[in-house]
Amino acid sequence: LHLSMLKIISMFTATIRRTAVMTDDALQTAPSIRRLWPVDQPAILSHFLNLDRNIRHLRFGGGVGEDFLRGYAGAVLKVGSVIYGAFPDGELRAVGELRGLLDDWPMRAEAAFSVERDWQDRGIGDALVTRVIAAAQNRGVNTLHMLCLPENRKMQHLAVKHHAVLDLGPDEAVARLEPPWPTPFSLAEEFAGEAQGLTDALRRWAA
Repeated sequence: LHLSMLKIISMFTATIRRTAVMTDDALQTAPSIRRLWPVDQPAILSHFLNLDRNIRHLRFGGGVGEDFLRGYAGAVLKVGSVIYGAFPDGELRAVGELRGLLDDWPMRAEAAFSVERDWQDRGIGDALVTRVIAAAQNRGVNTLHMLCLPENRKMQHLAVKHHAVLDLGPDEAVARLEPPWPTPFSLAEEFAGEAQGLTDALRRWAA
């Protein structure tokens, strides 16, 4: 048993090292995406305020004002949520949210996404969906829901691209998918990414 545990630890460590190299290579071509932390709160608020009226309507299911956005941004990092952000030009331009992790068993969660107008159609939304699905996988989420308005065709397209089952109703579209079980590789990949992401967040906060 002792030798088996050593072998598992050795394999896990090797996976982390390989993932770190792969992550460095991927950063050369992929949008810069990392987990968001409390030190990112001002950037999160700025992102939501930068959303134009139509995108706010699609993201929040109706017209919302600045007071609502300030309250939402202040609570988005609550316990049970995992939030990712895209920094394609060094600034936060898109957010992916994984919410409801502690509510049920088996675990069910909801995902939501917002991308600023000037940064749409550049693969950022697709990259965020991929990252949020991976986060759901690593937390043992059994069912992941993505809700949007029927006219939000971009979100529906992304959901179907990631093998979600889409239920389109008159007032709401619901995409449902079942993430796979976590693997040593998926866990190591997130661990390496979050360690680097936290370092970047603290660097930005201290600047």
